[in-house]
Amino acid sequence: MTSSDTQPDCLFCRIVAGEIPATVVAETDTTVAFRDINPHAPTHVLVVPREHHQDAVELAEQSPGVLADLFTAAGRIAAAEGIAADGYRLLFNTGADAGQTVPHAHLHLLGGRPLGGLVGGPLPE
Repeated sequence: MTSSDTQPDCLFCRIVAGEIPATVVAETDTTVAFRDINPHAPTHVLVVPREHHQDAVELAEQSPGVLADLFTAAGRIAAAEGIAADGYRLLFNTGADAGQTVPHAHLHLLGGRPLGGLVGGPLPE
């Protein structure tokens, strides 16, 4: 799949368009950030590009500037949420095996408590 402005059957495209309600915490010309409806931390915000891209890799290939905008927005949101000083996690899931449930690139911003290691600890050597 290649990118386009929006996909009519995409949940996040519909949130960006205002067709589906969400608790929006920040917007830029290229991004929209809203609270996850199933949070995994006290602060769990999804930062999405306004334009549709299947996943983070497609976004990086087709719109690297927008990918950078996601990280910039996440840093500003972390500061506004009061979690920047103690630390936060930025995470992309890419594909079903990684847990990507919406096929629209989105960056998870998680924080507000110690998050521990990823997926059960360090990788075996």
